[in-house]
Amino acid sequence: MKLIYASASPFVRKVHVVLLETGLIEDVSLVEVTTTPVNTADQAVAANPTGKIPALILEDGSSVYDSRVICRYLNDRAKADLYPTDAIWKILTLEATADAIMEAAVLMTYERRIRPEDMVYEPWIEAQWAKAERSIASISTDWVEYLQGPLTIGQIGVACALNYVDFRHADRDWRATNPQLADWFASFSERPAMVATRPA
Repeated sequence: MKLIYASASPFVRKVHVVLLETGLIEDVSLVEVTTTPVNTADQAVAANPTGKIPALILEDGSSVYDSRVICRYLNDRAKADLYPTDAIWKILTLEATADAIMEAAVLMTYERRIRPEDMVYEPWIEAQWAKAERSIASISTDWVEYLQGPLTIGQIGVACALNYVDFRHADRDWRATNPQLADWFASFSERPAMVATRPA
């Protein structure tokens, strides 16, 4: 298999962590591309018509794409238990919330990196941050119990989302109002798979 990826993407990182946690990393070749929404890499388009990453090319040449789909595929392939059936809808919702934080934070990044400086729309950036901030607060107050216990995709997603906020938006002090979540994140971030995939 081949994973079309860019190392700074939090969605890619989620897949990379799953590959490490499930022991499938040796089954996958990592193909790094440089891509943006306005200058999409040819390999990304070939693997996914939207051009988004990550995309996983299977042995038969077909592709699986969207990080949630890829992670579910890898979990099934490894016969892992990142999606416990006794809490499946809670775990999937937690993963979706983490992905929403990633999406908002990535859009904030693109607004400054891709638009000309005189076209950057600050209200758009703040609106995206409001989505991320509400979602972080919700996880901190309503989802703490699902961050405990055996490893799940929800935990991986939340950790990758929070790390991306730190990586690209370090001035947004989400820890100040979410101390319990900050403590969990500090501990979870020491997992070998998290350390190995930390963006530089």
